[in-house]
Amino acid sequence: MNYKRYKKNPVIKMEERQWPNNEINEAPIWCSVDLRDGNQALIEPMVVEEKVEFFNLLVELGFKEIEVGFPSASQIEFDFLRQLIDRKLIPDDVTVQVLVQCREHLLKRTFEAIKGLPRAIVHIYNSVSVLQRDVVFNMDKEQIKQIAIEGTKLVKEYAKDFPGEIILEYSPESFTGAEVDYSLEVCEAVIDTWGASPENKVIINLPSTVEMNTPNVYADQIEWMNKHFKKRDSIILSVHPHNDRGTGIAATELALLAGADRVEGTLFGNGERTGNVDVLTIAYNIFSQGIDPKLDISDINEIIEVYERLTKMKVHERHPYAGKLVFTAFSGSHQDAINKGVHAMNERASTIWQVPYLPIDPADIGRSYEPIVRINSQSGKGGVAFIMETYFGYKLPKGMHKEFADIIQDISEKQGEVAPEQIMEEFKKSYIDMKEPLHFRRCRFEDIADSEDGCTHATIYYTDHGVEKSFDAIGNGPIDAVLKGLQSELDINIKLLDYSEHALGGGAGAQAAAYIHMLDMDSSKTTFGVGVSSNITRASIRAIFSAMNRLGLR
Repeated sequence: MNYKRYKKNPVIKMEERQWPNNEINEAPIWCSVDLRDGNQALIEPMVVEEKVEFFNLLVELGFKEIEVGFPSASQIEFDFLRQLIDRKLIPDDVTVQVLVQCREHLLKRTFEAIKGLPRAIVHIYNSVSVLQRDVVFNMDKEQIKQIAIEGTKLVKEYAKDFPGEIILEYSPESFTGAEVDYSLEVCEAVIDTWGASPENKVIINLPSTVEMNTPNVYADQIEWMNKHFKKRDSIILSVHPHNDRGTGIAATELALLAGADRVEGTLFGNGERTGNVDVLTIAYNIFSQGIDPKLDISDINEIIEVYERLTKMKVHERHPYAGKLVFTAFSGSHQDAINKGVHAMNERASTIWQVPYLPIDPADIGRSYEPIVRINSQSGKGGVAFIMETYFGYKLPKGMHKEFADIIQDISEKQGEVAPEQIMEEFKKSYIDMKEPLHFRRCRFEDIADSEDGCTHATIYYTDHGVEKSFDAIGNGPIDAVLKGLQSELDINIKLLDYSEHALGGGAGAQAAAYIHMLDMDSSKTTFGVGVSSNITRASIRAIFSAMNRLGLR
């Protein structure tokens, strides 16, 4: 690892930075650059109709500013913009943005492309970084600044004859690699040349074209610029972060704390190299703090479907909010905490979402509770119980959680993840359908009228290894009578440890589930039995026989 080939990038000195004490209290102005930055980074760029569909998605999501491409550089991008205009696909409250280099023939072509628009953002740029001034352009600071000034003059000249409104956006490309005082000098020259005012604001876009430092350094750079603009009230301060160091989200959020008004980015962070900043993740982050994200991001599945189909790229399983596994818990302790959190919210009828390990309710973004818990060999008893209740309505007694989870863990250690349907099948096999060698068939109960304790007489019909048998017994209720009869009939020594029941579903025809926790006094072995029936007494007797068979008492 020849780390000595590299050196630290310079940082600026901020003695009294304010951004660490600030909070994000509202969503920024969003600008999608999917159809330019995102599209140009695709192995197979979108064709016109695909771009139209993607544009419609962005409109549906609520983007009010959308960069539609580089119409002077490509015929397909020129044709795409003309399609949007001629087919009247741009809503009145949406402003399209076009990118163009500071060259007259390109600006002329760009203004041909936007003809017919009532309003457009014309986005010009030139690189100001130390490295590019040296190795790419071989120009000094004054020459680089002059490119920006001349480009602004050209836009201003063409804007005079444009019947609609032109909003100027200027980006000092590779801002993060330039001296902040020089970047300010160039931006101020653009602002003055344009004649910006509070009524005629200019967008100054400060891109992290290549991430070069930790996010706090970008925040310092943004705050420094924010404090030193002479006409801050005539500026919309925008950021355009990339993700080269994997910190694009953090850099953007800190830039908002530092005074940025506007964010340019893409869905799911698509873009060159490691991509642009993911505007959806920032929007969901804002949403999770109880703030209106100013985007309709309530159906993440639809967004993913359109995005993956049109870009031919996949959203990673662990992508924040959008990934298939992000609302999934494999860890037993996580599963248990989620289970308890959901129960606590329901019991308290809370209107505020507070569930461990789930920063937002998956249902709020079009996901369901069903995939929250996945069962594998690392899962614990809480996860299996959560699946049984959430999917199938069985509220297993707490003492039963480990017993059944151990059964599922044996399976998962052999095959890996266990699907909910397989868990239910195993539950039926191990408990509900545990009908051999003792199989309860039917029963008859009657109260003993002369009994002061309300005794019950039970007649139970069953098969033992396929042989039909029956017994009569008396107890202080149906369950007690059946247990006493079994002990006498089979010459066994059993004890009821616990009993619970609940309805499965609602309505008059709903079935009931009964759970029996039973102890074999001779072996000290314990187990649970489960019975299901539309009659709670029959469900209880079936649970008793289930437990008997699991104890292996015949």
